[in-house]
Amino acid sequence: MKVIGMIGGIGPESTIDYYKRLLAGYDKRCPNQGLPAIVINSIDVKKALALVGANQLRELTDYFLDEIVRLARAGAECGLLSANTPHIIFDELSRRSPLPLVSIVEAAGAEAKRMGLKRIGLFGTRFTMQGQFYPAVFSREGIALIVPTAEEQTYIHVKYVNELIPGKFLDTTREGLLKIARRMKDHEGIEGLILGGTELPLILTDNSSVAIPFLDTTEIHVNAVLEEALR
Repeated sequence: MKVIGMIGGIGPESTIDYYKRLLAGYDKRCPNQGLPAIVINSIDVKKALALVGANQLRELTDYFLDEIVRLARAGAECGLLSANTPHIIFDELSRRSPLPLVSIVEAAGAEAKRMGLKRIGLFGTRFTMQGQFYPAVFSREGIALIVPTAEEQTYIHVKYVNELIPGKFLDTTREGLLKIARRMKDHEGIEGLILGGTELPLILTDNSSVAIPFLDTTEIHVNAVLEEALR
């Protein structure tokens, strides 16, 4: 099996979740075979978000590339970014990376296609909801992406950055997110919802009140990474 290299810390809670899911996923695929080799490089989420917010994408790419090189020097043989927002620079980063990188967006697109979804909502940071990296992938599969209203996007982004990344998962925030999802189902006709932030599956654990599938991008990404590592 290839040594997995993870750019973590973006944010810390989801990095822990990724690690646990990678271990569980490996054990399911290879029972009684020990544990996989994983190298984690935990970087500064505040620095990364500041660079994205200032649209300093060249500097962001260089920052992530330096950290991926560090993973390679530590022995990693394939890599992942444990967050959605940094995939805004994924194409350039992948081109320059010394490691093959597994895209969370490509994996999510493949899963949505497998599920037969044609109209799907997207939650995440403002950068993810307003960026073109999700539409670019999903449009190739003929899948329409629907984002929340501007006011709803602000609510989701503020809660994401100020609560979810620091590890605060409040019932009031959960209900606020579910309310937006229900509106999008009833008024926008979405058939599913992409949890396009790797902290979102930690708070949106139950989709029963919305009655549409939630695409857990962490789980989808972990499965794709394990497939690559075991290839």
